[in-house]
Amino acid sequence: MKQADAGPGDPMTSGAADEVRDAGPVRVSTIELFFDLVFVFTITQLTRMLEHDPTATGLLRVVLALGVIWWMYGGYAWLTNAVALDRTARRLHLLTGMAGYLVMALALPGAFAGDGVAFGLGYLVVTVTHTVLFTRATSRGSVHGILRIAPTNVGAALLVLGAGFLDGPAALALWSGAFLLAFAGPFLGGGLSRFVVRPGHFVERHGLVMLIVLGESIVAIGIGAAGHRVDAPLVGAAVLGLALTACLWWFYFSGDDARAEHALSAAPGPRRSLLALLAYGYAHIPLILGVVALAAGVTETLAHPFAHAHLEWAVALGGGGALYLAGDVVFRRILGIHGGGWRIAAGVVALATIPLGVFTTAIGQLAALVAVLVAALVAEHRVGGR
Repeated sequence: MKQADAGPGDPMTSGAADEVRDAGPVRVSTIELFFDLVFVFTITQLTRMLEHDPTATGLLRVVLALGVIWWMYGGYAWLTNAVALDRTARRLHLLTGMAGYLVMALALPGAFAGDGVAFGLGYLVVTVTHTVLFTRATSRGSVHGILRIAPTNVGAALLVLGAGFLDGPAALALWSGAFLLAFAGPFLGGGLSRFVVRPGHFVERHGLVMLIVLGESIVAIGIGAAGHRVDAPLVGAAVLGLALTACLWWFYFSGDDARAEHALSAAPGPRRSLLALLAYGYAHIPLILGVVALAAGVTETLAHPFAHAHLEWAVALGGGGALYLAGDVVFRRILGIHGGGWRIAAGVVALATIPLGVFTTAIGQLAALVAVLVAALVAEHRVGGR
C-alpha cells in the first residue's frame, strides 16, 4: 500500500490514512535506548531517596516524583511511536530532552529541598521539548492530540517549578497538584482519542524500559554487598536477590507482552489509545514503585542479612512485592488478559512475610518472598501450561 510506504515527512490527509501509515511495523531505535539510559539513572535516584528517608513522608515524595517522571517518560514513548527519529534535527531535539532528564536525575535527591528549582527547570525543558518534537508527527490526529494535552503538561511542569521555591506542606501541595494535573490531562484536554498508537513499537518500548527498571534490583545487590566480605552468607543473599528479580521478570515477560500487543492491535483507534494510557501510563506506576521498594529492601538485606529487619525495610520487601503484583494484575485486567488469581494470592502472602522479617531475619523474609513468587509461577505454569 503506497501510503504505508510514504516517507516520514509526507503529510496525511485523513484519519483513515493516519491509521494506514501508523499501522506499519516499527522497531525501537538505538537513540531511544540511549534515552532510556538516562531514565534508569532517575530510577536509581528514587531508590536512594527511599533508602535515606523510609518514612511515610519519604514514600509520598518518592510516589510524587515517580509520578511526574514516569508521566513524561511515557510521553516520550508516545512521541517516538509517532515521530520517526531519522533526521538530525529530531535527534538533537531528543538529546535536548535527555539533557533535561539528566538535570532532573541529578537534582532528584534534593528536589524537595534546595535543588527543587533545578529539578523544575529540567522538567520544564523535558516537557516543552516533548511538545515541540511531537508536532512533527505524520499523523494529524496525534498532532492535534498533543496540542490539546500540552497545556496540562506545561501546567504540571510549572507547578513542579513553583514547588522548588517552597518547602514543607506547601511544596508537597504543588507537587500533588502537578501529579494530578498531568494524569488528568488526557481527559481534561479531550485529545486522547486523536492519538494513533502502533502496538508493536509501543509494547516493545515499554518492555525494554521495564528490563532497565528491573536492572535496578541487580544494582541494589551490588550496592548492598559493597564493602562486605564475599562469604557464603553474602553469596546466598545475593543469589536470593537475583532470584527475586528473575521472578519479577518472569511475571512480566512470560507471554504477557505478546498478549498485550495482541490486545492493543485488536482494539479500534480511540479504544486503543485509552487502553495504552491506562495499561502503560497508570498501571505501570505500581509496577515501578514496587521495584524501587524491593531494591531498597534488598540493599538493606544484603547489608545485614542475619539481623532482624527494621519494620520499614520489611515493609519495603513485602509491600514492594505485593505492589508489583497488584500493578501486574491491574495491567492484565485492563488489557483483558485472563488469569492472575495466583498473582493476587501471592501478593497477599507477600504482605504476610513482613512479620517474618521483623521477628526473625531479613534474609529469612527474602527467602520466603522468593519462595512465594516461585510457587505462584509454578502454579500458573501447571494450570496454564506456560
